[in-house]
Amino acid sequence: MPKSAKKRKDKAADFSKAKLKLGKGKQLPSNAIDTSFKARSIALPSQSIAHEKDASVPTTKRRLTLEDLITHTRHYSASTRKDAILGLRELFEANWDLVESSFTALINACVRLIGDEDANVRKALLAFFAWLLPRMPQSDLLPHSPLLLLFTASAQTHIFPEIRIDAIRFLDLFLECIPQAVVAGWSEDNNGHGARILEGYLGILNAGTKFGETDGPLKATSTASVVLTPASKLIVLHSLATFLQVSLSCFAGPSSSTSYDPSSLLRAWYLASSFARQADYRSFEELLRPSPPGSRGHRIWQEVVDQEERDDDVPHDRSTRALFSGDQFSLQELEEISNVIKTSDFYDTDGLDTSFVAHLARTLHSTLIATFLDCAPAVFSPSASPSETQVRLVLAVGQITRSLYGVILQNPASAKGSCSATAEDLRVLLGYMMPYFPFRHSGNRDIKIEQAFEDLNLIFCELTSLLVLATNAESIGPRRQGKLRQINQELSTGNGPKGVLSMQVQGVSEYILQLLRSEPVAGSQVGRALTVGAYVALLPAIWMLLNGASAQHQRISSAVLHATIEHSIKTSSKSALKRLTIEFVARLVLLSTVPGYHGSLRSGRDPGEDKKLEDWVVHLPQPLWEFGANNLPGSEIILRFLLRLLQRRSKIIHSSATVASLRSKLIPYFTIAHPVRGQVPGPYSKLPVASPLRRLALDLVAILMSAESGREDGLGAAVDQATMGTEEQEYWVEIQRLS
Repeated sequence: MPKSAKKRKDKAADFSKAKLKLGKGKQLPSNAIDTSFKARSIALPSQSIAHEKDASVPTTKRRLTLEDLITHTRHYSASTRKDAILGLRELFEANWDLVESSFTALINACVRLIGDEDANVRKALLAFFAWLLPRMPQSDLLPHSPLLLLFTASAQTHIFPEIRIDAIRFLDLFLECIPQAVVAGWSEDNNGHGARILEGYLGILNAGTKFGETDGPLKATSTASVVLTPASKLIVLHSLATFLQVSLSCFAGPSSSTSYDPSSLLRAWYLASSFARQADYRSFEELLRPSPPGSRGHRIWQEVVDQEERDDDVPHDRSTRALFSGDQFSLQELEEISNVIKTSDFYDTDGLDTSFVAHLARTLHSTLIATFLDCAPAVFSPSASPSETQVRLVLAVGQITRSLYGVILQNPASAKGSCSATAEDLRVLLGYMMPYFPFRHSGNRDIKIEQAFEDLNLIFCELTSLLVLATNAESIGPRRQGKLRQINQELSTGNGPKGVLSMQVQGVSEYILQLLRSEPVAGSQVGRALTVGAYVALLPAIWMLLNGASAQHQRISSAVLHATIEHSIKTSSKSALKRLTIEFVARLVLLSTVPGYHGSLRSGRDPGEDKKLEDWVVHLPQPLWEFGANNLPGSEIILRFLLRLLQRRSKIIHSSATVASLRSKLIPYFTIAHPVRGQVPGPYSKLPVASPLRRLALDLVAILMSAESGREDGLGAAVDQATMGTEEQEYWVEIQRLS
């Protein structure tokens, strides 16, 4: 059958060439893709063909200027924003002078990335801030702190939990660089940065509360019920502990700080509850107060003691009493007295609402207990090695507890009736900790974990002392001495409502005795010497044990006192701890000579204790000689203490043999009889010419010589030779005439 015409036509079309009509171009295939586009403009910011750059402007390796990098921080691509941050560091490392001129624009661009949804961008920004901010003067950072804290506080309440945790990391950095700006207004209801940041902490921990009603029910500020991982919870609690430490640093005692300034005065705040009046305590604080740097003012020594006072067992000596003649004070001396009054106002909490702190402690109470109970079985298990995260979580709980309860219980009167509830909460928390005390590390030796366990033991001792001292303080008064004796009896016997502390006190006493005697503690194989920070942290607990009134507690007190004195004697003069031990024991000795003191520890309580203290007093010329001109604050503490002790005719120095021993041991301080070189000047000649210690030492010699009048052992001749041809020669002649 022949093919149809249609098929023949279709077959011919495959090989025929289409004829183009006039005015039309070549037709595109039916499967062609249209690649044409239309745009009003094309942006080529990085192409030199579109923009001529100034060759003198600093750039990165990718030829990006500071303006380009700031523009890229707002780019839609997360990788571009991250590269912009890395480029900023690269640019500033090579051209640091750009920072000052562009810091405002830089902060305005970077703060928006604090809450960036990309984790890599936030990590890069945190690393950049950690490199940049510590290098900037604080005066340059403070004007930008409101903007930094505004975006950080906003990130604390972000819907994504990982952004909240990173916001805490930024706060840790700001607490190092601008701490006062971070905590400003934290306890005030003025919606300041500090208050918003604190609410952010509590919101992340699901412990939020509105602080408008301190006695009302707690109101959650966050509806999110996110369960934090142990690592994330550690970040929050550690940062909160730092926040509270900075916030309360100006109101808390030295126990709240791990650092100690050797040139500062050791504030014995824990002794305040043993005085009837605050004025008596402040007068006691001034007895050993060092002279201000550069002080030269010194008055001619003159002993002025009323005849009626000579028969008193405890002379009523005050800091302004009659050791120096003259009624006029120089302008410098008036300024020094003013400074003493300001710095001695240690318990002035007018600037802090301690009821707010008590409510905050109550709010965090359940969170702290829950965290401790979650971690304690694993951390203190004798058969397992705990993780560093869990150990640090328990340590953060202890640090927060110490910061909050320390401020409240150091001054119970300022808590406006909330001290009893606070003490009860602390008693509950310590009850959970007690079965594990002293905290031991049974796993592999790790320096960080061992240090954390040591800090936990110190914190437990501090908290126990706070609880006992606050309990005793509530019973101080002319009509409540019987109540104080009842409390001490309950503490020693374990009976009554306060008897729950007896096991804790016993455990703390054993732990402190081991530390003072350098015995192995908490599973260690060898004893470890006390550090300065550890010794300062233990002082409230040591005083708590020394001030026991019951018969059983007095045995503990006597053992702790002997160990404290032995530790002070054995500590090397080259150690930074020597001056602290001398100052602490010196205050214990002087307590009995101060009016208004009503504590249990006093001279004459036990002959063995008095003999031990007398031996300690006699050993002081040795560290005085060894200190020389290398430790002027330590030398001044010794000289002032011996002078005060002799002025007040303490019972510790009751025999002429003690005075004679002091005199003979002080001779080498002025001149040394060398077998070959003859008379060699002692450490006294090396004291700075402008130092008040020169005349202070002469005052001590004068009162020692007056106490043993008519006896010549070479001390006077040694001082004559040491002062010959110096500015103190005339002063020495004058005080010899007056004595």
